[in-house]
This record gives sequence, structure tokens and C-alpha cells, in this order.
Amino acid sequence: MIPNIASPTKAVKYDPIALHQVSPIGLFIFILIMILAVIAAVVLDSSHASDALIFAVNIPLMLLAFYILFALKMANQWEKAVVLRLGKFQTLSGPGMFWIIPIVDSVTSWIDHRVMVTPFNAEKTLTKDTVPVDVDAVLFWMVWDAQKAALEVENYRSAITWAAQTALREIIGQMALADILIGRHKMDADLQKIIDERTTPWGVTVQSVEIRDVVIPKDLEDAMSRQAQAERERQARVILGESERQIAASFSEASKAYIDNPTALHLRAMNMLFEGLKQKGALVIVPSSAVDTMNLGGLSGLVSLSQNLVKKD
Repeated sequence: MIPNIASPTKAVKYDPIALHQVSPIGLFIFILIMILAVIAAVVLDSSHASDALIFAVNIPLMLLAFYILFALKMANQWEKAVVLRLGKFQTLSGPGMFWIIPIVDSVTSWIDHRVMVTPFNAEKTLTKDTVPVDVDAVLFWMVWDAQKAALEVENYRSAITWAAQTALREIIGQMALADILIGRHKMDADLQKIIDERTTPWGVTVQSVEIRDVVIPKDLEDAMSRQAQAERERQARVILGESERQIAASFSEASKAYIDNPTALHLRAMNMLFEGLKQKGALVIVPSSAVDTMNLGGLSGLVSLSQNLVKKD
């Protein structure tokens, strides 16, 4: 489907040939000469000149006016006019004013040399892994040879749109969905190369191609979201396990300082017990082996006794 870039309520068709049928300057000169012809006729008639003289003056003026009206053309700065003489290519004219021979010469095309923008898309196109996707893209192009654009293809604007859409479908069919989603720059470059190869014989060069949007089915989008969430959870568990391993290694390294130093171990135990019991309502769980080896039972009693004495004071 070729996108309609005109107004959604009223399609406006650009027709450069109709707009350039009569140049403003040619029309102005035509009106000016016709006014002069009328004035000349009035003056000659008031001087009782013969009808033959009046016609002899007015007919050449009117013929000159009509010649200028249809022979004088004007092309804008960004345009080239393709002139045919008796059906054969004659020349490229413009920008600015130029002359043609009415009836013998005809201007069949007005070629715009500015950079043009053409949106195009591919709907429900299957990827390499059989996933239907909708892709929207924009094509930036310009005419570098007006003669080829006018003579080698019937309608170069429509041909470019169809060539771009066909190339987009071909690229989508050769790529997996994951490559399309993460490899847009490569896709842009491949599209530009393919479209440029097709349009070069028409005198058209492609400046760039940009992928605007890639739309995938809603069900597949939800499945991909769940997959990404599961992957993040897996990574979180891996990181947590790695952290536990590092913590265990640190504790193992720290325990070596207490192996041959029981006094340091008792002091560390006393400090840990004190830090735990000084909080009001704190509950400290101590392994029975630690209670026996480090006399933590008696130590905890002393700490409780000291806390009770402090409260009474």
C-alpha cells in the first residue's frame, strides 16, 4: 500500500505542468501588449484611419502578445524543464526564463532537484523466522539527471515508492526478528544500497533510508516481555550467588586470624554479644557449641545483670 501523504480529507495532486502552462511574466507582457493594441486602435479610429491600417497595426501586436504568452517560460531555481521538439528530446532549460517555439516545442516535465522525502511501509511481512511485522520507513532521495528521470521511467516518483517498498519486503524476509529490532543501522544501509541500485538508471540517487518503527504482534510482544523479565531474574540470581561466594570466601579468610588465637575469638564473641544485647528487646541466637567453648552463658548472664543494675539506678 502506498501511503497517502496528502490531506486525509482532500487529496491534493501536484501537477507541475499545469502550474507552468503560463508564466507570470509572460501573462503580464501579454496583458500589456493587448492594452497597447486597444489604445492604438482607439487612437487610429479617432484619427479616421482606415480599417486596413488599424488591422495592420493590431494584428501583429496581438500575434506578438500570444507568442510571448505561450513561448516565454520560467523555471524556479530548483527546477529543470525537459523540452521536446516535434516529439524528440531537445534540451534541458532552467532555472530562470527561457523561450520555446509554440506548437513545435513542448515542455513535458518539470524536474525538481531538491531532496525529496517519501514515506513507505511494509505490512504483515514475514521475517526469516516467520514472524509477521509492520515496518515504517522514510526515504530521502533526489534527482541528479533530469533527462533520465523524464525519459527512462514513466513516473519516477511512483516508481521510487514501489521500488522502496519492494526492497523493504525483501530485506525483512532475509532477517530474523531479533536482527531487525537491534540492527536498524545495518538494515538502513542495506535498504539504501538496494534502492540506489534500482533508481540509478532513472537518474535518481538515494541519500539515506531511516526505519521509523517496527510493530510486532501483541501476543509476541507480551511473550518477549516475559522472556526479558525471566532473563533479568536469572541474572539477579547469578549475581546473588556470586556475592554469597565472595562473602563466604571473605569469612573463610577472616577465620584464619582466630584459629591459633582463642583470646581474640573470645573478645570478638563478647563484642558481638554486647552489640546484640544492648538493643532493647533484642533476641540473640547462639549455637550451643559456641556457648560451651567460649563460656557465652556466663557472659550473657553478666551482661543481663549489668543491664538490670543500670535500670535500677
